[in-house]
Amino acid sequence: MIVGIVIGAGIFRVPADVAAAVSSEWQALGLWLLGGLAALAGALTYAELATRYPSIGGEYHFLRLAWGPRLAALFVWARIAVMQTGAIATVAFVAGDYAAGVWPSGPSSALWAGLTILGVTLANMLSLEAGRRGQQLFVSVELMAIAAVVLAALVLGAAGEGPRLAQAAGPPAETSLGLALVFIMLAYGGWNEAAYLSAETREGPSGGAGYGTGAMVRALVLGLGGVTLLYLFVNAALLFTLGRPALAGTPAPATLLLGAAFGPAAATGVGIAVVIAGLSTMNATIITGARAMCAAGRQVPALAPLGRWDQARSVPRPALVVQALVALALTAYGATTRDGFTAMVAFGAPVFWLFLALTAASLFRLRWRHPQAHGFGVPAYPLTPLLFLAVCLAMLWSSVDYARFLFAGSESGRLAGVLGLLLLAAGLPLIRKAR
Repeated sequence: MIVGIVIGAGIFRVPADVAAAVSSEWQALGLWLLGGLAALAGALTYAELATRYPSIGGEYHFLRLAWGPRLAALFVWARIAVMQTGAIATVAFVAGDYAAGVWPSGPSSALWAGLTILGVTLANMLSLEAGRRGQQLFVSVELMAIAAVVLAALVLGAAGEGPRLAQAAGPPAETSLGLALVFIMLAYGGWNEAAYLSAETREGPSGGAGYGTGAMVRALVLGLGGVTLLYLFVNAALLFTLGRPALAGTPAPATLLLGAAFGPAAATGVGIAVVIAGLSTMNATIITGARAMCAAGRQVPALAPLGRWDQARSVPRPALVVQALVALALTAYGATTRDGFTAMVAFGAPVFWLFLALTAASLFRLRWRHPQAHGFGVPAYPLTPLLFLAVCLAMLWSSVDYARFLFAGSESGRLAGVLGLLLLAAGLPLIRKAR
């Protein structure tokens, strides 16, 4: 699940944005490594929270234990209205853009985005098993696509084609390390979603049912470590084959690379693979997001209908429906902006990093309030969670600045930059009766 959430369509788009914001190939790789280490600090923090306080509610559960039901209820509202649904819409736009490129005579990219949200949601409403099997298929295809990118880089490098492609690029944009990290952490985003499955892992403390300390730690740490290595391989292949200027000037670097190495059919194939990668990320995000909504519906009276669970199919069907409707509304809004993908990034990132920072701070409070809790202990405490908290605060600042910078000249874009915060504030009346 972690591999499927983290390695998605973003890795086929974000490297170009990062290359445009840095001054050298090695600087780009260094930032990708730094992003992996920052995410690993977060994974270790979440490993302790998830194993000591397991729940399908994930961050909602941690925030409620640490800061009380009202802040937790506000998080639920933010997740429904902004965070999870915004993430689904963001991935849908990537998949929609590539689908429109593969089938130019078909629906528009925005319509493709909406269709993917509907299709993946309906599949998950059938049963958890359908969603799980779909996830296995999606992850396999996207890993093969990543391997194809690396293979194409080796072929072009051996033939001396990389420098020719690099010379075709225009000058790079103005460098900004903060902007590069916004995109990098977006590409690494999703590892925290595994916390929502902590109550459903098969391996318990003694190998029985319930949560499993070993299972969660292996999933978070080893899974994210593998993702970091794959990201470094992919970025090295793109940077040193195409060159940083060419990568920065190419909106679809994987398509360019595969087309140059193996021909138009390969370019079309990798376009389809990116669509499947988007489905992979969306599928895992829909699974975990609906479970978080369901857990909250049992605690927040105003959201009680979301707490119903379909035992026969092992899915929270009302939460799945509401999640899909909100994501579709955001997709419709994104279609009115000049770039739906970047609009959704500007829309959701500030709220996301705000609550991730509060979750990181929860670890310190919960250790003080529940010193006897059993489970995995984060290494190098308190340095590791402090590092993660610092990253969250830095990304909160950078994401607000990114939203301001990105849409400085666009009325609809400026609205995207503040709409997430406005929707967060709109949820304040709902939290007064949270229990």
